Amino acid sequence: MKAKYAIGIDVGGTNTKFGVVNRNGEILIQDRIKTNEKENVEGFIEVLAEKLQPMIDQFGGPEAFVGIGMGAPNANYYQGTIEYAANLKWKGIIPMADIMEEKFKIPTKLTNDANAAAVGEMQYGVAKGMKNFITITLGTGVGSGIIIDGNIVLGFNGFAGELGHVIVRNGGRLHKGTGLKGALESYASATGVRDTAIELLQSNPDIPSLLRSFTIDELTSETVFKCAEQGDKLANEVFEFTGKILGEALATFVLFSAPEAIVLFGGLTKAGDLIMKPTRQAMEENLLQVFKNQVKILYSTLNEADAAILGASALVW
Repeated sequence: MKAKYAIGIDVGGTNTKFGVVNRNGEILIQDRIKTNEKENVEGFIEVLAEKLQPMIDQFGGPEAFVGIGMGAPNANYYQGTIEYAANLKWKGIIPMADIMEEKFKIPTKLTNDANAAAVGEMQYGVAKGMKNFITITLGTGVGSGIIIDGNIVLGFNGFAGELGHVIVRNGGRLHKGTGLKGALESYASATGVRDTAIELLQSNPDIPSLLRSFTIDELTSETVFKCAEQGDKLANEVFEFTGKILGEALATFVLFSAPEAIVLFGGLTKAGDLIMKPTRQAMEENLLQVFKNQVKILYSTLNEADAAILGASALVW
């Protein structure tokens, strides 16, 4: 019996999403569980199995599946391990691929969640047919996946392509999770947008702004966006500043990999031209002539709710 299906699993800091995917990139059934509900990985696997095993049985058992693809934080593709993930309860090095194969009797591949997103874009999304592109996820953090000559860039230890942690402002804003100062994630993420808004409010006390009607706890990237949409000057400055930093960083990324396109994904892309206009401008201003007007900036066409599952499943086709 030829394998017809793949399983895609996205292990997030809050939820783990999983589903059965066919060769056309259609999710036939999906579900989710809380990632950190149990204290150890064994408990996590048991909770996962309660929902995933019936799916496997429904579609013909292990022999009907080409494999299980997993996207997870701090995942090592070469070793099939999750290593020292800061946002998971499971500490140390977790041999996740081995544990999954033993439990479900299906071959399992594991990679960084942002790498999985890049593979998903190449297999099913706006980058279908491209062999050189970069995906950047602009969410709570900044993730990235780099495709060069049709291959995901992994590096010698499997952890290459952490563009969100590239230093873009020496001695800049502290990243509480890593201790780095001035990393891209500290500025071009939803968290970074909020921090920029707070800084501008505090350093410009005499400038009126709709943002001042929110408490510090109420301020989010979404509230900044809504205020900017209404023409608020300070809120618009937040996106100008964020886009400038992101564009400068994208120019640097273009220089080392010469991508056909940069595919943006995640919540911040909903700000549209408010962030994209300054991003494009800053990128073009900081490119060598040979790269100017050569690199497309595209939005992901994958459904945000499904992208993580599709990306993970694409690892095993």
